[in-house]
Amino acid sequence: MLTSLLGFTLVAALLTISPGPDFAVVLRTALGSGRRAGLCSALGIAAGCFVWGLAGAVGLTAMLAASRTAYDVLRVAGALYLMWLGIQALRSARRIRIAGASEAEVPAAVREASGDGAGARPVTPLRAFRTGLLTNVLNPKVGVVYMSLLPQFIPHGAPVIATTLLLVAVHAVLGVLWLGGIAFAVHRARAVFQRPRIRRRLDQATGGVLLALGAAVGFETAR
Repeated sequence: MLTSLLGFTLVAALLTISPGPDFAVVLRTALGSGRRAGLCSALGIAAGCFVWGLAGAVGLTAMLAASRTAYDVLRVAGALYLMWLGIQALRSARRIRIAGASEAEVPAAVREASGDGAGARPVTPLRAFRTGLLTNVLNPKVGVVYMSLLPQFIPHGAPVIATTLLLVAVHAVLGVLWLGGIAFAVHRARAVFQRPRIRRRLDQATGGVLLALGAAVGFETAR
């Protein structure tokens, strides 16, 4: 068991630090709403790991892998959700640009139609948690990876569900440590990141990444 646990920890660490939608979501949440919200989104992502771990233990991910239609439906839902998050980030960048412009440059009617002048409103910890959870749960690749990876690290004769949850817990802890570290690092440098020009560029970058990830998933599903 110890050998399997150590081997899985190494593999899970490599999976954790790989850039993806989780990283982009936590980065943007911490940037806009602080380290507490960023940490809550990381905890939501970790909770999503347990959802997929339990689903894999009872065979639901095997059903998803066997049913192309069910798998594609979940992928499309995940793609649309990522694209929606990307659009939200780009809208935030636009609001920041308009807020930084003088009234002489931007008519009052345009400023009013674009929302408040302070950019995106900070999200609550609960909303941040929900965003992280949905980002993970709507990504069927997590379930397929668990289905193909976890059985290789479950020793013969070990209880399947208990061992699966133990391995998922290792992955979840690594994810919280990594993504939580990102949230704290962003918060420490928030004075720099909150400068309108830098904040706008970061929102544009994360929005573009999320849109690209969603579009890539959608395109792959459509093929």
